[in-house]
Amino acid sequence: MTYFVYILYSQKDHKLYVGCTHNVEARIKEHNSGKVTATKNRIPLVVIHYEKFEDKAEAFNRERFLKSLWAGRFKKKILKEYLSKVSHD
Repeated sequence: MTYFVYILYSQKDHKLYVGCTHNVEARIKEHNSGKVTATKNRIPLVVIHYEKFEDKAEAFNRERFLKSLWAGRFKKKILKEYLSKVSHD
């Protein structure tokens, strides 16, 4: 089974959320419909990045890394690229 690690951007509080799932589209709908406790007060949410993995353990390790302080620089770069793209559209 394929797994995805994704980064969401909250258009309400301008913060990021990192998650892991096997069905990105369904999971994003859950987030934006308020069914996910961690993000229900932060909607609307937009996917700004995702990565695909064939191995569940590898995907969850990547999620754990992206939630760590070590990944801060990477997430800031992703957010900057997203915001730059949105402002040019």
